[in-house]
Amino acid sequence: VAIVGGGPSGLVAGYVLAKAGKKVALFERKLSIGGGVWGGGMMFNEIVVQDRALPILEDFGIRYQRLQEPYLVCDAVETASTLTSRSVQAGLAVFNCITVEDVLMREDCILGLVINWAPVDRAGLHIDPLTVKSRFVIDATGHATEIVRVVQEKVPGRLITPTGRVEGEKSMWSDRAESLTLENTREVFPGLVVAGMAANATFGGPRMGPIFGGMLLSGEKAAHWILDRLEEDET
Repeated sequence: VAIVGGGPSGLVAGYVLAKAGKKVALFERKLSIGGGVWGGGMMFNEIVVQDRALPILEDFGIRYQRLQEPYLVCDAVETASTLTSRSVQAGLAVFNCITVEDVLMREDCILGLVINWAPVDRAGLHIDPLTVKSRFVIDATGHATEIVRVVQEKVPGRLITPTGRVEGEKSMWSDRAESLTLENTREVFPGLVVAGMAANATFGGPRMGPIFGGMLLSGEKAAHWILDRLEEDET
């Protein structure tokens, strides 16, 4: 499994898949892993997590304080660093400073990724990329939905959305976005699963803010969906 984007949903998905013994790699454009968690809300280093995601916090060993029900507060730096370290310890291979510039696909399914160094991409150098094959790809690129948009360009109208295209992210509505993030976590093209904010942007859900319970649960859901499909393949 190949995961694009090293935010909370991508890391949790990688953690669950790696713990299950699957070969899984995560590709992140930036040097740092953790996505938007690091900054918390307006760089106040705290994030809010709904208590329905408490089992994930406890599994990772991330400390929290109870706020007003049903909200918990976590230290942003502890959360980002712990998600990263525990995922790597579980067996997730993380490749930072990597840009996914294209996908390897046929008309009926996605087969992998076309990758290059992020500095090569930013410098505009003509350096041939490498290809990485995978059974499934998770788009966890956040608001940009980068992988889904590449597929949309390659096979217009073929996405499994109401219009066959990326619906686009709506304005902020935090509590609604939290539930839709989980609901919208699904396969959007054969072999391609969306998670986290990429799921909301793909299906027209609203953005949220420094609230991350849905993001964590979305990564977990994406991983379990893929594990079920892999098990079906094996049988």
